[in-house]
Amino acid sequence: MNDSSWGAPPSTGLWGPPDQGPASAGPAYDERVAQQTRPMPIVPDYPDDAGRDADGRDDRDRGASHLGGPLFRSDSPQEPMTTPPTGPDGPDRERGGAEPRREAGRGAAREKKKAGRDLRAAIGVGVGLGAVIVAALFVVKEVFVGVVVVAVVVGLWELTSRLQERKGIKAPLVPLAVGGAAMVVAGYVRGAEGAWVAMALTTLAVLVWRMTEPPEDYLKDVTAGVFAAFYVPFLATFVTMMLAADDGSWRVLVFLLLTVVSDTGAYAVGWRFGRRKLAPRISPGKTREGLFGAIGFAMAAGALCMQFLIDGGSWWQGLLLGLAVAVTATLGDLGESMIKRDLGIKDMGTLLPGHGGIMDRLDSLLPTAPVVWLLLVIFVGSG
Repeated sequence: MNDSSWGAPPSTGLWGPPDQGPASAGPAYDERVAQQTRPMPIVPDYPDDAGRDADGRDDRDRGASHLGGPLFRSDSPQEPMTTPPTGPDGPDRERGGAEPRREAGRGAAREKKKAGRDLRAAIGVGVGLGAVIVAALFVVKEVFVGVVVVAVVVGLWELTSRLQERKGIKAPLVPLAVGGAAMVVAGYVRGAEGAWVAMALTTLAVLVWRMTEPPEDYLKDVTAGVFAAFYVPFLATFVTMMLAADDGSWRVLVFLLLTVVSDTGAYAVGWRFGRRKLAPRISPGKTREGLFGAIGFAMAAGALCMQFLIDGGSWWQGLLLGLAVAVTATLGDLGESMIKRDLGIKDMGTLLPGHGGIMDRLDSLLPTAPVVWLLLVIFVGSG
């Protein structure tokens, strides 16, 4: 998920280096104005080792992409503040001089805070996807399996496309897409055994398919293909394995709710109280306070979900489930951030307005699915 959801609120900005004064104004410089100019002191430039992209943006930018580290600098130097001249027009000059500059500085900070993704588009797409998922879950289970298959195939296409564009790695998409769809269906029909068999056959298909091309970079390409097969479709099979239970629709709903609540808690607490960076070289927008928010929100939601939505569940099991979801969702988010930093990209795709690509929405869900499946089997059985 997007990193700025964990970001700390912008602190008071620092003034940039003062203008050069008479040397930059030319011979027509007014000495009287020079006497009225009071430049702000130069603030030492703090090193920024937060590991941001070249344009200063985080890989999960939702509004605080230009802010990083304990302090931040403006993108362009601001003009020095001036003292109001003496005389009858002093108050007017003060209101029209220094104060507008202060307002401009605050306005720039607000612009940075709002810059980034289209919030309206993000909310609209999120609500639309949620409606489709809930309808598929509780109307016909097989329709939801189809939704998972589509998400897996599109996610594989995004991942393999970015690997080829940025690293020249040609992971074979055709066997990955066919094998990935087979894995998801096998997990729903045959459970874990079927998923493992489909994974093994997909790996073999990747090895053979790549043999039709020259041997250069064979090992690199098939390694990336096996990684993609495990990372996207195999982890997604645990969602359809949850769905196969008698109360599978409710299990999947709890899984989705807890992941979303975890991300929401991280955003709310991190944006309001976040100060200490969680993993600055991987994702500078994430804070430790945001992680605590994710854990607290997810544990509370887990207790309610297990008590009222899962047959045979209890609130204390929900606390453990929420804790596990918060941890795995955070690790999944950081894992995809590492991949995107290695590739030098901000998003995996542009298919979802305001969100990026499908993989940018699956980053927290994929590693969380097997953990939720396992804990639910331990707590209430396989169904």
